[in-house]
Amino acid sequence: MLDVDTGGADRLALAVVAQYRMATTEQVHLLVAPGVRIEQTRRRLAKLRDEGLVDRITLPRAGRMRVWFATQFGVEVASEWPELREWRPPRLISDRTAARLRVGHTLTVTETGLAFVQDARRRDEVCQPLDWIPEVYHPLGNGDAVIPDALLYYRRSQGGGGRLLRAFVEVDRATMGPERLAAKLTAYARLDRYAPAPVARPRTQQTVVEESWRRRYRRFPRLLFVLDGTGPAGISTRMHALHASSEFSDVRGLLRSTPVLVAALTDILRDGPSAPVWRPVQDLNQRLSWMDTYRPTAPPPQPTTPEPAPSSPTPWGTPRS
Repeated sequence: MLDVDTGGADRLALAVVAQYRMATTEQVHLLVAPGVRIEQTRRRLAKLRDEGLVDRITLPRAGRMRVWFATQFGVEVASEWPELREWRPPRLISDRTAARLRVGHTLTVTETGLAFVQDARRRDEVCQPLDWIPEVYHPLGNGDAVIPDALLYYRRSQGGGGRLLRAFVEVDRATMGPERLAAKLTAYARLDRYAPAPVARPRTQQTVVEESWRRRYRRFPRLLFVLDGTGPAGISTRMHALHASSEFSDVRGLLRSTPVLVAALTDILRDGPSAPVWRPVQDLNQRLSWMDTYRPTAPPPQPTTPEPAPSSPTPWGTPRS
């Protein structure tokens, strides 16, 4: 039988570099071929570079770490593949200067996606490297849009019911203030409600208006906020900003139907995304896995004060003072 998949590993490596925007050599290795020696991945990336499909920059302050991204030619090749049908490459994906300026945030998003892929492998569940799709465009009308840092596809094992889970992931490195981060929660609540104006039809036809996200998803994806870039105090501040936004009236509808969770990246990398490191934004005291369904904590029972015993009546029927 002919070996018709000799370029399969090269194809996956290019697809990962293109879809993830940027990745280090080690990240590409762990995503594409963790079962072989990293030297094979280095040779594969060098081959793709010789073919003009990828390029790299070197970070001088990170031990001369090499960071890979797709060239314009690599983008054109990969964009024809069906496995990247939801991928929408940015205009400057192949520009070296743009790559250098966005490297911090993009590599953090890649590291977050790698954590989900590795966690699924350990749990014998399904989250392939291309099930992490950065920057999927969701229009809101009038030129506005919600563009999550990543869209995650994840299938549970049979022990978890074999369910397919989806999640919007926002990775914040403290480059914006807590209020601007919290405003993203309002934007997702708007997406949850947004329904495009229906096309005019004859009066005899009844028009059914539905939210735009239903064209892609059966249910609104979970919303996960991943926080990095500061110490515990800064992360706590941003968590509480999200909690404050959860009390807005226009956000409550989203929270009634969709888990919205927040976690520190350090906890995710240490324990794995499936561990109970996530906090519901409306109840920061609770801890759960991102796969769990949030259930409000029952309020503690209020202590009851026993009623005083009635005073003995006087002979005339009035209580004693």
